[in-house]
This record gives sequence, C-alpha cells and structure tokens, in this order.
Amino acid sequence: MLRQRLFVLVLLAIAIALPLVFPWLKTPVLLALSSGLAVLGVIVLIRAGQVSFGHAMYACLAGYTVGFGARHWQLDALLLIGLGTAVAALAGGLIGLFMVRYRGIFFGMLNLAFSMVLFSVLAKSGAVTGGTDGLRFDRPTLAGATLDRDGFELALLAMALVCALAAGGLVQRYFASVPGQALAAIKTNETRLEYLGISAKRVFWGGYVLSATLCGLGGSFFALTQGLVTPEMGYWVRSGEIVFVAILGGSAHALGAFIGAFVFEFVKLYVAAWLTGSWQLVLGAILLVMVFAAPGGLYSLIAPWLRGRKPA
Repeated sequence: MLRQRLFVLVLLAIAIALPLVFPWLKTPVLLALSSGLAVLGVIVLIRAGQVSFGHAMYACLAGYTVGFGARHWQLDALLLIGLGTAVAALAGGLIGLFMVRYRGIFFGMLNLAFSMVLFSVLAKSGAVTGGTDGLRFDRPTLAGATLDRDGFELALLAMALVCALAAGGLVQRYFASVPGQALAAIKTNETRLEYLGISAKRVFWGGYVLSATLCGLGGSFFALTQGLVTPEMGYWVRSGEIVFVAILGGSAHALGAFIGAFVFEFVKLYVAAWLTGSWQLVLGAILLVMVFAAPGGLYSLIAPWLRGRKPA
C-alpha cells in the first residue's frame, strides 16, 4: 500500500512537472487525463467481463453538452463539467436499463449500435450541431474568473488531476465494496449470484452508470481542452481506442487506465511526428507485444513491486 501511494505521488509529480518545464505539453497531458477517465469507465465494465465498443458516445454526449452550454448559455467551466457529466450519467442510466439484459458480443455490439446512431444524428443535424465540422466555442470563465489560455489550461490541468485522483480512488473502493465484488461475480458465475438473492441486472446497471459517468467526465475535460466538439468524439474508432488503452494499461487496477492513457497519448504524439500516417502501425505492434509478453497490461509489470513481492 505504501509503495502504491509513493508510485501515485511520483506520477502526480511527473504530470505536474512536465507542463511546467515544457509548457507545450499541457495539452497532451490534459488529453491523457481525460482519456484515462474514460478508460477507467471501460475498466469498470471489464471487471464484469464485458467490453463495450461504443462507450465513446457518453464522452461525446458530455462534450456536446459542454459545447452547447458554453456557446449558447455562457456557463462557467465548473458548471459545464458538472452538467456534461450529469447528462452522460443520465443517458447511461436510461440506456443501461436496456443494456443490462445482454452479455458478451451482444452487449459490445449493441453499445456500438447506439454510438453509431448518435454519431449519425450529430453528423446529419448540421443546423444544430454544426454537422461534421463540429461545434466550436469560446473559452469559458473558470470559477467566475476570465483567464488567458495558459492560465485556463493550468487551472484545467489541476482540476483534471484532482478528478483523476478522486475517480481512481472511488473506483478502487468500489471494486473492494460489496457491489463491486458482486459486479466481478458477473464475470465468474452470474447464476450463483442470482441464487444468493442478488440481482445481477441491478448490480450491472450500477456499474454501467458509473462507467458512463466516468466517460462523461473525461469527455467534458476533453471538450474544454479542445474548445471544439465533433461527431468523431462518439465514432467507433474512438471507442476502439478506449478499449485499446484499457488493454494496454491493464484492467486490474485504476492506475492501469492512466498509465495506458499516458503511454498511448505520448507514443502517438512522438511517433506521429516521426512517422506521419504510420503511428497506428507502431501502436498496433506495441499492443501485439503486450498481449504476448504481458497479457495483464503495463500495470501487471509493476504490480508485484507495488505489492512488495518478487515477480513470478
């Protein structure tokens, strides 16, 4: 436990120091944190043995909520983050009532179907959503203060770090709680869970709503960082990236979401600069190596050390 806390502190120090030493890294770090929050949501579902290929739709819904709120109502950034996250949670609650009936490939593909419906609606409703060009909005106030770009990004970075810490701690506590253990039981033996008098659908619905909420939180930060939202936020490629990062980082611990997100964003950043148009090939090769060398993801490589044990 002590080593885990020290490791988290080291990661925090790196995330804070990088943008201060290299100001141009503020945006990549913010994007990595927002992506990590969305990946954390997918990890909650993986805990139940389910994979969603459409969960980017909740980040997209939150992003467009932020865009509309900033563009038409001039809301403060704090309100925009809360509103975007709440809309994603509400959508997750409603769609979850339907999704909890399905498992396996049906669950994954139905999520994909919902996300593609949302993508099509956003892309075709140009008069309202801006169509494929998206919705651009001015930088909102933050806690009532009007900040320049650097000040706004630094404040947003601090908020994202706090939210990442809080979300990671919440998810770990959830995994250790009775509902979290029941969620894991859906993966191992759902029938036995029902025999114990616990509704698997109700447990799964709670996990699904938490997952959508985390994706919405990540999408809200992503939208504020970019100042632009487009239908591609909910496209299946984006959902695939989230699953990719979850596999890359590992789903055994909340730390895996953020480790994977940072590796993904920075590899993409530097490889795209050197191999324009071929960065997907490099990331695919990395994933292949990870699948064979460390099926548990990057977190599995450091987990024995964090627990004070020698690697097996």
